[in-house]
Amino acid sequence: MKYKMLCTDMDGTLLNSNKDISDRTKEAIKKAHEKGVHIVVSTGRMFNSANYYADMLHIKAPIISANGAFIREKDKNDVIYKNVLGKDKCNSLLKVLQKHKVHAHFHTPNAMFSDKMVFSAKIYSDMNSYLPEDNKIDIHIVEKDWEQIFEKYEDSIVKCIAIDEDVEKIKNVKSEIMKMSGIEVVSSYENNCEIMTEGVSKGRGVEILAGYYGLNPEEIICIGDNENDLSMIKVAGLGIAMGNAPEDIKKQADYVTDNNDSDGVAKAIEKFILNS
Repeated sequence: MKYKMLCTDMDGTLLNSNKDISDRTKEAIKKAHEKGVHIVVSTGRMFNSANYYADMLHIKAPIISANGAFIREKDKNDVIYKNVLGKDKCNSLLKVLQKHKVHAHFHTPNAMFSDKMVFSAKIYSDMNSYLPEDNKIDIHIVEKDWEQIFEKYEDSIVKCIAIDEDVEKIKNVKSEIMKMSGIEVVSSYENNCEIMTEGVSKGRGVEILAGYYGLNPEEIICIGDNENDLSMIKVAGLGIAMGNAPEDIKKQADYVTDNNDSDGVAKAIEKFILNS
């Protein structure tokens, strides 16, 4: 068997527009898993949120969360990898966000700190209404005690995300943050930028898991749809872009599958794993 690990992004890839995983996709993943392929969920989301959707696959799947900053086996407490921002970077990032009047969102694997119940904080708060207790996100609204938060959670904050309806404002924030040293910046949508510590990416997460399982890049398929997926699409032996991905992502992939509402992930698995 040529391919031994499949890494798939979540939003815009594994999940359709209704935030569901289609039956065809579940079946294809199940059959690939039964053939001995390691199935990996790779996302910018927090671990707890990703874990909820990974449960839908009904298989043991390690999770690359926070764009590669936190990697854990789904059904174990074993943390394979963690790389935090640290309090100094958090304080520097907060100053930039406040300067541009963009609401702050800082993530640990299972908690979020924001200055207002908007954007990601509101989305995760709404999700808590139906998430199982083990997958709920612990949300904290911080008014002015940020330094204490950064001190207390220095060993836990893995990602900062800036989101705003004003895309130009986000572009300005991203441009300024990219000039800072010791960080990585990517976007999963045009209205956000996601910040991790230097060296963190989904691609690096894939490399870490490849070492964990003793695999070569040629034995790995990665599927995604946006900028934060590009690093893993490039590092894979077979990098696949979704049909709904922007054109610049498609051009850098080895293959383009169908979109996320037309079973693009399932069709890729069927073509390259099940029917090969």
